[in-house]
Amino acid sequence: MDRRKFIKSNVFTAMTAGGISLLPDFLFGRSKIGDKKSYAEYLRNSAVPKDELDIFLNQDSWAQFDPEVGYILGNYMPHDGIDNSYTLSTVMKDGKRTNSVYADKPCRINTYGNSFTHCHQVSDAETWQEYLAGHLGEPINNFGMGGFGVYQAYRRLLRREKEDKDSKYVILYMWGDDYVRSVFRCRYASYYTRWNDYGGYMFHGNFWSNIEMDIHTGKLVEMENRINSKEDMYKMSDPEFMYSNLKDDLMLQLYLLSYDMVNSDVDAEGLNKLAHILELPEVDFSSIERMKSSATALKNKYSFEATKYILKKTDEFCKAQRKQLLLVHFDPTNVFKEMVNGKKRYDQEIIDFINNYGYQYFDMNEVHLNDFKKFNLTLDEYMDRYFIGHYTPSGNHFFAYAIKDKIVEWLDPKPITYQQSDDKLIRFKGYLPK
Repeated sequence: MDRRKFIKSNVFTAMTAGGISLLPDFLFGRSKIGDKKSYAEYLRNSAVPKDELDIFLNQDSWAQFDPEVGYILGNYMPHDGIDNSYTLSTVMKDGKRTNSVYADKPCRINTYGNSFTHCHQVSDAETWQEYLAGHLGEPINNFGMGGFGVYQAYRRLLRREKEDKDSKYVILYMWGDDYVRSVFRCRYASYYTRWNDYGGYMFHGNFWSNIEMDIHTGKLVEMENRINSKEDMYKMSDPEFMYSNLKDDLMLQLYLLSYDMVNSDVDAEGLNKLAHILELPEVDFSSIERMKSSATALKNKYSFEATKYILKKTDEFCKAQRKQLLLVHFDPTNVFKEMVNGKKRYDQEIIDFINNYGYQYFDMNEVHLNDFKKFNLTLDEYMDRYFIGHYTPSGNHFFAYAIKDKIVEWLDPKPITYQQSDDKLIRFKGYLPK
């Protein structure tokens, strides 16, 4: 059986396009101590079948090629919704997800992020942006895309906000392992063994612009996409191209080491230099568990430093454009579930950074924790209320009304539905056709 076809549809919803971390552990590589798992071989095996690229580049599919951020939303109906339904996932000419609620009005709120911004596994009218727009009486644009990291969302934000003169409020949503994704050169190479492209109709994660550490200077650098044309996408079908362009991708190596998916032929010198720059111990190859834990620590620190850099740049840009920035965070797997168990969140360093810099911030992990405490449910039962991998329509509705007060407080002037006045007349100026 083809290695890309063995994952069936029921696993797709457990995994989700935006969150590979939701995969059950048994799908990650497991073998006895001492078995050699070559990084070089892994990279060469990541070459994409040409027929899948043909579908991605030439037919309606879930994603479409973008020369800067790799891909953006396309037009497709994935079979991934509630009750075994298909979902309508479509895009407008300006690249945002199709919206209809007050879409003829000027839009002052643009949203960026990964699949929890894009709202994967629901139809266009079931996103949290559409639910919230209906309540506030004004549109909210959705420029999220499944699989993006913080950096790719930031690059899309830059491109859009430079030309959008109506938007004054910018939301950057960080989810799950978005910190790590920012640094990958090609996220596809991190998950190709356990993802079903459905023949190319769900292909994504190709090369994109990213941020990474220059191990010679010890500075983070922003990198342009190594594949910036549709024609060059076919290079991804060449095993040697994949190897030569990813052999020194330190974040990809750390990610794979942290799950024991590779354990040899890595760039040990580069990894050691990175550890020295970040002032952490080197990856310890003396045992599988030590390798995994030391690689995880280095992976997280690397991703945190990249995220701090991105957030500073985003804040500086928004201030220069006279726009306001709101950061949103939610991680149902690595943060929320740990908080439920009374453990410290692993990314507390990022939260401390956000608070120290005084950024506007909304933490959905805290909302879900408080909501969970209201029920006499197991954690799995609670998750089933709102999730099928990503949010269900009711999950998006819950999120919309959870963030509502923060948005209303943020906006000036207030949305029409929150403008308080002694004038009791119903005023529809600007809302009804003349």
